[in-house]
Amino acid sequence: MIRSVTRSSLLRNRVAGARLTRLSSSVAASYFPNEPTAPSVKTAIPGPQTKAALEKLNKSMDIPAAYFVADYYKSLGNYIVDVDGNVLLDVYAQIASIALGYNNPALIEAAKSDAMINSLVNRPATGNFPSNDYADILEKGIMAAAPKGFSNVWTALSGSDANETAFKAAFIYQASKKRGSGGFTQEELTTTMSNQAPGSPAGSILSFESSFHGRLFGSLSATRSKPIHKLDIPAFDWPKAPFPRLQYPLEANVEANKQEEKRCLEEFEKILTTWKTPVAAVIVEPILSEGGDFHASRDFFQGIRDITKKHDVVMIVDEVQTGVGGTGKLWAHEHWNLDSVPDIVTFSKKAQAAGYYFSNPELRPKLAYRQFNTWCGDPSKAIIASAIFNEIKKNNLVERTAQVGDYLFGKLEALATKYPQNIANLRGKGQGTFIAWDCSSPEFRDNFIKKAKELGVNIGGCGVQAIRLRPALTFEEKHADILLDVVEKIVASA
Repeated sequence: MIRSVTRSSLLRNRVAGARLTRLSSSVAASYFPNEPTAPSVKTAIPGPQTKAALEKLNKSMDIPAAYFVADYYKSLGNYIVDVDGNVLLDVYAQIASIALGYNNPALIEAAKSDAMINSLVNRPATGNFPSNDYADILEKGIMAAAPKGFSNVWTALSGSDANETAFKAAFIYQASKKRGSGGFTQEELTTTMSNQAPGSPAGSILSFESSFHGRLFGSLSATRSKPIHKLDIPAFDWPKAPFPRLQYPLEANVEANKQEEKRCLEEFEKILTTWKTPVAAVIVEPILSEGGDFHASRDFFQGIRDITKKHDVVMIVDEVQTGVGGTGKLWAHEHWNLDSVPDIVTFSKKAQAAGYYFSNPELRPKLAYRQFNTWCGDPSKAIIASAIFNEIKKNNLVERTAQVGDYLFGKLEALATKYPQNIANLRGKGQGTFIAWDCSSPEFRDNFIKKAKELGVNIGGCGVQAIRLRPALTFEEKHADILLDVVEKIVASA
């Protein structure tokens, strides 16, 4: 049905857009009236207090990856403060895990609630003894934010756990289909206790080159981003498929990128159908974040969906890092407009809770203890998730992130034209603040991150030589301008 656009409808749209801008532009200020107006760096980073704190912490905990020791009591909004008093604009946000900025008052209120106290001091073994308010907590938060087409959830403890339990669901589902209505045989019950078939059948999970899905055993076997994650750890013999390496700018490389995605889809289907063990599920990130922020088109992901449906393989979309608004959609896979929704979507990080949504009710095991652990998630985290999702909806933060992302990307495009060597392959257009680019070398990238801290910006890298942006949803144009100034100072001095 074609609808005509009238003057009144255009006026309504302009008014609505203006209202969104007015409302959203004041969100950061209303949350954080005392937020710093600029970074302030007093010492080297790490400074003397951080070094002393790390030395103390190192006596009991292995912490070689620590950049600095934060003072979260003093951190506020989009700024993180370290123990030396350095105030940094944070566009890394706890590896994409802070949704609403530091010390957000709405989350503090949720943390003070009776429901939170109850969930913390009486932490339930949810699988056996769920709390009388857990259904309401889920309904008002995690389920209220479920992607379109998803009416079931399994709550977990972390992103890795979400993916691991999603793998289990896929394996159980595939085995149950093969078994039919009959129960387990005695042979199955006996052989599984020796890790042998038929009780423990052969099967696999297919993932993609440069992907990251976690550091537990199953999720680590599907992770392909960096060797250091996997070295010395026994792994399942699971397949990996190529993920497109697009050329940028996209509009100048349409045909080449189309052919690259076609090549990858053909190889993907070949691997899927010829692998030595049956593939129960395919797992893919909307953006391959840890591996280097690699993107693909809607057509590529539609191709994955078509092939998984053709071969009756479960499609898992790993939204642990891309979910909850950072890409300008609540869930990044919504950008794809798939003809049919994925089977499973995993989540964590910005949700401050973890688990997976599933669209097919047959993915729910029919017997107790097939998906199970002591806690089966955490009601306290689900309470925070509820507050996060409510604030996002109330303040139009997903739409606002899309606006800010467009502003930031446009400014970065201008810098990339001016400094093409060290802002190369700029990507993330139309993907909110989920923006990345490549530096000229791994050494320059690492130095960029160091220099950015010295200039008051906490920023992250990924892959071999990429810089990635992962700010909170309260990140606005005024914060973007500070970031842009720092980026230009670093690349101009190279």
